[in-house]
Amino acid sequence: MSLQQTCLRFWCAAAITVSVNCSAQAQDYPTKPVTFITPAAAGNSPDVVTRVVADRLTQLWKQQIVVLNRPGAGGLIAAQAAAGVEKDGYTLYMTQASTFTVLPVTQEGKMPVDLQKAFVPIGMVGEQPIGMAVNKDVPANSVAELIALINKTQGGMLFGATNRGGQSHLTGELFRERAKVNLSFVHAAGAAASLNDVIAGRIPIVFEGLAGLAPGTEGGGIRLLGIAAQKRLPNLPKLPAINETIPGVVSSGWIVLMAPAGAPENIIRKVNEDLRKVVAMPDVIEKLQVLGTYSRDLTPAQTGEFMRSEEQLWWPIVRQINKQ
Repeated sequence: MSLQQTCLRFWCAAAITVSVNCSAQAQDYPTKPVTFITPAAAGNSPDVVTRVVADRLTQLWKQQIVVLNRPGAGGLIAAQAAAGVEKDGYTLYMTQASTFTVLPVTQEGKMPVDLQKAFVPIGMVGEQPIGMAVNKDVPANSVAELIALINKTQGGMLFGATNRGGQSHLTGELFRERAKVNLSFVHAAGAAASLNDVIAGRIPIVFEGLAGLAPGTEGGGIRLLGIAAQKRLPNLPKLPAINETIPGVVSSGWIVLMAPAGAPENIIRKVNEDLRKVVAMPDVIEKLQVLGTYSRDLTPAQTGEFMRSEEQLWWPIVRQINKQ
């Protein structure tokens, strides 16, 4: 046997050994506790969603998942923390929509972390579609009737939302643009304050996640007209999708699990497979729906495509808001 053939056999054997070891590593994963870094504040809806999924993964993996809350700076604090961890797949990043749809525009040229290079997607945890509601005395019982009312109201109408530049505000701006109506945003210090303004009649319209709107709908102070989802929700089939009346008004706050770039690809695939198992479990689906959250069965590549489409949708709208 020639020296060249001997070397070729050696390298082939080494490659097979590495492949087998990596496969075994992924199947055995995790062999120690895993950490999820999240920008969500403890106790808010995305944090509760994260913990529901983390608890089920803990049971599946028989390894504890530790959730580290790093709120602040629009998600930047969590992103910086997650970007600097060891890339072994044992510290993952539970990101939220605004970090990728808002920060790159509002902090353009000043971002200490290149989000596109620092992280790779693992999978979709859940989407929280934004609902549109009106004060109970507003004479509109559908999206079409509300549009007609806005058009005949001199000076247009006001809408409330949680934070300037947040997903609920962006949804209102998207609706204004697609419906071609005269709507003006009124900032409120949080979902509760915004909801109270609508219940009291100071503001006629509000955009907010279903969990945030729940106190008003249950108390009868507001009336849900539509949901900014692709289609009607499985547990609320009578609630129309705004998309049925105004095509393209689709908006949600979303929660995606990511890994620092450089994490082992086989571990990313393993986590994706297990995450998809967990969010498809009936008890998890039920718990998430109570929180106004709906998951999607996406591969890492599909998750990345979804995130890019969201950036393409929202970046121009955020730039327009910044000019106002």
